[in-house]
Amino acid sequence: MSLTSADISRIANLARLELAPDESERMRGQINDFFAIVEQMRQVNTEGIVPLAHPVVALPDFALRLREDVASEANQREANQHSAPAVERGLFLVPKVIE
Repeated sequence: MSLTSADISRIANLARLELAPDESERMRGQINDFFAIVEQMRQVNTEGIVPLAHPVVALPDFALRLREDVASEANQREANQHSAPAVERGLFLVPKVIE
């Protein structure tokens, strides 16, 4: 699959982007290169290979090195909310956007 200049113009219009002609050509080349990589990956035979939910599942003796979940900074709620336009009981108040 490869995109034409008209395809790039249409995509730019849908994304509300204004591309100069040289930018449009550069984008077309980059996107077509990406599609070429995808097509190359599609040619790999994956028959009989079970998909992984997470790559660590394939490594049974692998242990994740997780750090302790501890607070590294003091609570500075009041200082952080000092410049907020509206705060109530430690919460930021914002205008209602969904009715």
